[in-house]
Amino acid sequence: MSQELFEQLEFQENPLFETIIDDLLEQQYSIVDAFFTASETTQLREHLLAKFEAERFKKSAIGNRTNEEIDKKVRGDYILWIDESRADRVEQLFFQKINALVDYLNRTCFLGILQKEFHYTVYPEGTFYKRHLDTFQNDDRRKLSVVCYLNEDPWPSENGGQLRMYVPDEEKDILPLSGRIVIFESQVLEHEVMEVKASERLSITGWLKTR
Repeated sequence: MSQELFEQLEFQENPLFETIIDDLLEQQYSIVDAFFTASETTQLREHLLAKFEAERFKKSAIGNRTNEEIDKKVRGDYILWIDESRADRVEQLFFQKINALVDYLNRTCFLGILQKEFHYTVYPEGTFYKRHLDTFQNDDRRKLSVVCYLNEDPWPSENGGQLRMYVPDEEKDILPLSGRIVIFESQVLEHEVMEVKASERLSITGWLKTR
């Protein structure tokens, strides 16, 4: 049996990933509830909070890592970058699912995603992130933006912290519900994080990047 035939037989269509692809093609974003199980979400949330309480996070900045500028009038979150090569057991749970999605996208859509970058994100009460695109003048490698929400249930709309997407002809507000993942085109859709009015808004945020 040839290697090509073996790979064709080995490959199985994933209905969830196909839905994400259809959404991206149709509307440039996809919302998937319970992408992470309740147990996985709880483990990731506790992991994030332990690192945050250990004061390992830093104030976020605008711009990429070579051109950073802190501006509280634009964004107020705190972040901690995740190094996949040093991922512990809990973080490996996260990357296993993300890598499965990346592999599927590359095999079916030929996106050429070669790199990933992710960080934990905490928005304290009263913070926000003004309208922006997830791309830079000196770096346009970001293809897809990914946000994985780790908040506790329930998260009522009164808590704020919605992801507002500026899609054609409308503004779409997405609640940061536990286990939910949002994927959208980094260079196309402007978006913002609305002010957090209660509790802390917790997530893992990142980008799938081409060469």
